[in-house]
Amino acid sequence: MSVELLGFNIDDLTFDKGIEKAKLLIDSAKVSQVITINPEMLQNAEKDSNFANIINNAEMVIPDGIGVEIGLKLSGYKVKRIPGVDFSKKLLKESAISSIPVAIIGAKEEVIVKAIENLKKEINGLNIVYYHNGYFSDDNKIYAELKQKSPKLILVALGSPKQEEFIYNAKNIINPALMIGIGGSLDVWSGYVKRAPKIFQILGLEWLYRTISQPSRFKRIFPTLPMFLIKVLTYKNKIL
Repeated sequence: MSVELLGFNIDDLTFDKGIEKAKLLIDSAKVSQVITINPEMLQNAEKDSNFANIINNAEMVIPDGIGVEIGLKLSGYKVKRIPGVDFSKKLLKESAISSIPVAIIGAKEEVIVKAIENLKKEINGLNIVYYHNGYFSDDNKIYAELKQKSPKLILVALGSPKQEEFIYNAKNIINPALMIGIGGSLDVWSGYVKRAPKIFQILGLEWLYRTISQPSRFKRIFPTLPMFLIKVLTYKNKIL
């Protein structure tokens, strides 16, 4: 089941149901894309028809962040957010149980190496068959290496919209896999960026914690979030 926000469909799933669907996509006979959507991405899609097309063709779109959850609530839907960093970590754990081959792409070399080191310490049996930092100019070279290694779960941390475009373009090139854009998750897993305390996570206020700890993010969140919510209300009134 899906719900609509600013003309885009978003999966209406609990965290556990989302994991179940993702595991089915890992086992499917095609390359599938999961998008962890946030307000910035939705606003970008309004201006960029190519990016909008990528969202519309994704096999799964989950609400990542409190902004999308609030937007959905304003639109009349009670859909809980599914933080991408938690979602992808859980899939890594599920993959380890069945020794599913994993690939991770993105971030600086020292960040991805440290993230993988930490993940392997935390997740027993994690089978990472390929990794590459995010600093490359030849996508086809990476696609060729992915095709050779045949991972079934591929996490891509290149920032949006680059990671979504990279995944979308891979669909007709690499072997069947589930690919997820994970944004800044590698920074968190490496320990270079501290995750918000649990109470902030539970209340959906990680964005506030990050803004307090990294004041440079203020310009990114404001006026983006307020303007996004105004657009949601305006869009809702237009279709009523």
